[in-house]
Amino acid sequence: MKTRHFDRIGNGGIDFTELGFGTAPLGNLYRAVSDEDANATLEAAWKVGCRYYDTAPLYGLGLSETRLNPFLRWKKRDDYVLSSKVGRIMRACPPEQRTGIGKFFDTPSRREVYDYSYDGVMRSFEASLERLGVDRIDILFVHDVDIFTHGSKEASDQRIEEFMRSGYYGLLSLRDQGVIKAFGGGINEWPVAQTLAERGDFDLFLLAGRYTLLEQEALQSFLPLCQKRGIGIVLGGPYNSGILASGPKPGAFYNYSEAPQDILERVTRIEAVCKRHGVRLIEAALQFPLLHPSVVSVIPGGQRPSEVESNRSLLDAKLPKALWADLKQGGLMRADAPTS
Repeated sequence: MKTRHFDRIGNGGIDFTELGFGTAPLGNLYRAVSDEDANATLEAAWKVGCRYYDTAPLYGLGLSETRLNPFLRWKKRDDYVLSSKVGRIMRACPPEQRTGIGKFFDTPSRREVYDYSYDGVMRSFEASLERLGVDRIDILFVHDVDIFTHGSKEASDQRIEEFMRSGYYGLLSLRDQGVIKAFGGGINEWPVAQTLAERGDFDLFLLAGRYTLLEQEALQSFLPLCQKRGIGIVLGGPYNSGILASGPKPGAFYNYSEAPQDILERVTRIEAVCKRHGVRLIEAALQFPLLHPSVVSVIPGGQRPSEVESNRSLLDAKLPKALWADLKQGGLMRADAPTS
């Protein structure tokens, strides 16, 4: 698998495989997965060449990290790249009080406590090291300081302030000491990521679903800023929660909910253009973000080996340049979106 070398500050950098593996599904997101099936999926990712694995304390309330532990134990540490996240502390609680009821299944009884302070960042980092069973994590992302998570711009701004006053200096110190290679933000909204980028010395952003075949508004100002500053983008959610993989069928998911009619109609038009060029919608969706020079890896995730193997095969599809030109001509893609 192709790799992309990223070295923003001259510390040796990181080699990302173009296809990474997002482990939220292995935290029993939306359905329970057995330990055996989770490990089989991770091994399938390794077999097809994935060497970048992203996790977080939130995913399964620690379950995703603990499932990576036995998988990574027998891998040479220099053979893979690992990222996790800070901003939440997981605390034991009665089962009925656990976080994510109806979203995460068969998880430990823990509840999230938001903590973007210096001490909170350090505690989260140490707990992740223990759950993962590794001696180092390459990248730490501050997790979910966005409106989607906290419910309003005011609440998001408050969390950003809390982090920039305190927790930010923890990540900066860890990077400057060489404990981690890079740090950034795992964010659901590009304007919030831009706010962070304008206020601090961030290396990378894990942007969830906000630069896809369906959405390119981040080209307005955020992605040009990243190019100017040498900031890398890990692109999560390239299928916008499913609709760009499943197509615009009834009940298709967009942004974790059923797709509204206007999204269904837009994807129908995009898919029609793809079909005229003999291209599957899912092929175009996975390859499109990688055409932007700031994108270092795309991490679609998966709960089954077959999903991982399918994602890998999509990278080999040959897509005609005329496809992108026709999407732009039809007003279905921004004219300034990089396509070569």
